[in-house]
Amino acid sequence: MGTALTYELKRPKNIEVGKKYPALFMMHGMGSNEQNMLQLVDGLENSFFIFSIRGHLSQPPGYAYFTIEGFGKPHRQVFDTTVQKLITFIDAACMEYPLDESSLYILGFSQGAILGMTIGLTFNQKIKGVVALSGYLPQFVREEYSMDPSKQLSVFISHGESDPIFPLAWGSANVEFFNTFGTDITFKTYAEGHTVSAENQRDVRQWLVADLAQ
Repeated sequence: MGTALTYELKRPKNIEVGKKYPALFMMHGMGSNEQNMLQLVDGLENSFFIFSIRGHLSQPPGYAYFTIEGFGKPHRQVFDTTVQKLITFIDAACMEYPLDESSLYILGFSQGAILGMTIGLTFNQKIKGVVALSGYLPQFVREEYSMDPSKQLSVFISHGESDPIFPLAWGSANVEFFNTFGTDITFKTYAEGHTVSAENQRDVRQWLVADLAQ
């Protein structure tokens, strides 16, 4: 696939000619990489085409999708550019692979969650589900981006109760914002900090399978 972004692809073992498949686009946190995310959805590759996308900016020991200018404030120009890169990637994947465009999902942690929620809200009603693990919606996204979420959009939001990086209140604020669009929301908190616990991982897998079956 012609893209400026590096990615890892997991797909069903036995592809049926003429069949369209759900897709899951995954994005990691700052300083991580595309391999780190795949363990979260281990076992779901026969249900989805899974694209784990590497951030295009170097952030040792890994990568990032955008830079930040302050607490909860991404650099606007870098962030806007990244959103467009990811939207272009999703469009290209839909052209290259046999994807069911009515069943496109995004799963992200930290920076990936921030971008996933943003794309779910703004990408021409194309996203069916968003899994946002420990993220927030930047103020400029809330106030200045054009919102156009699908009426069928479902969202799983989780947050660590002891998160030292993004306060738990930011997770609750995400829920409040999505509620303004009448979005179907599942919100869960966990005792851990800025991480994905085994319980959180299990809940994510169960949610994805259940939402896909609807």
